[in-house]
Amino acid sequence: MKRRVVITGMGALTPIGNSAAQTWKAAKAGECGIAPITRFDTSAHKVKLAAELKQLNVEDYIDKREARKMSRFTQLALIAAREAMAQSALDMASEDASRCGVNVSSGIGGLDTIEQEHTRGLAKGFDRVSPFFIPMAISNMAAGVIAIEFGFHGSCTSVVTACASGANAIGESFRAIRDGYADVMLCGGTEASITPLGIGGFTAMQALCESQDPARASIPFDAERSGFVMGEGAGILVLEEYEHAAARGAVILGEVVGFAATCDAHHITAPPEDGAGAAACMTAALRDADITPEEIGYINAHGTSTPMNDRAETAAVRGAFGEHAEKLAMSSTKSMTGHLLGASGAVEAILTAYALADGFLPPTVGYRVPDAQCGLDIVPNVGRACEIAYALSSSLGFGGHNAALVLRKV
Repeated sequence: MKRRVVITGMGALTPIGNSAAQTWKAAKAGECGIAPITRFDTSAHKVKLAAELKQLNVEDYIDKREARKMSRFTQLALIAAREAMAQSALDMASEDASRCGVNVSSGIGGLDTIEQEHTRGLAKGFDRVSPFFIPMAISNMAAGVIAIEFGFHGSCTSVVTACASGANAIGESFRAIRDGYADVMLCGGTEASITPLGIGGFTAMQALCESQDPARASIPFDAERSGFVMGEGAGILVLEEYEHAAARGAVILGEVVGFAATCDAHHITAPPEDGAGAAACMTAALRDADITPEEIGYINAHGTSTPMNDRAETAAVRGAFGEHAEKLAMSSTKSMTGHLLGASGAVEAILTAYALADGFLPPTVGYRVPDAQCGLDIVPNVGRACEIAYALSSSLGFGGHNAALVLRKV
């Protein structure tokens, strides 16, 4: 028998808020977190804008000595996990730790550490790099540090599926609880790749927007879109089996009811024009949730602001939802947060849970020029009140990865 899986805690650090609640408040208001890059000198870079975290002093959250042993992506994940655990009010002294697991992903991992230590190696010799270099850089370390922090002894893993990583981590955690392998899962994604090499690499492949106008940089579904804007941050959720949560009197914030993952098997970076793989993923997620397409009222789109993604994703929604695609709302919160890579699916799942709970659909901001190939209701510029029962969060990643989560209002 399949078990129900509910959300009892959410934590987030994003370019529009240093908590999940702050992020949702800003998203409702349509605030944009894109601004000139401050983390390094961009004078030699074509790309000048990113979506950085604002006024975050890591040492306000993590002991200075401990923070120095963590890459930024791990620091962000730990801060978000602490917020999620505090909201869940889970008492580990009363839990079977072997039934509590972690699945926290990162698409890239400790890129900042790799760059810093490579520079040190060139200057001093590579045998002189930090002894913490490897454990800081490897992409599973956020999950490992979180498990250590909270004493979770169940499965601890890190799904790496590029920009679908956070959604995959939540989906696999949902399955682990639903199918009886765990009672509690800390899950989500984290990323901190606003670095010279990170920005340079995506610039070289012509994926990033080179506009210097923050209002016209991340503009999903707009005919003038020209690439995504790099963001950073983390999103972490506490998922629990429903009876387990109810027995301890936990406040239930939402419910995950369906998940699917597919692969385009098409190209290393580009989706097929017809969005067939993403459409199949959404259809499978609806089937997993045992609902009809018509029951979905809102989609939090992957919506990167690249010409190909937004066109193919629109085609995917039409393929999966048929005539209902013209009636449902679909916005891209990346218009506000930028693209958080491996953290994006997790942050967007949190925003989707808030949308259901609050009865409010966040907007796609910065929208000015319609594109006939992206003609769905994208909640342009201003959010709207709308009571819905089910919503879907879609994530796509390089390598052809597709992931879809279905959430229900409780």
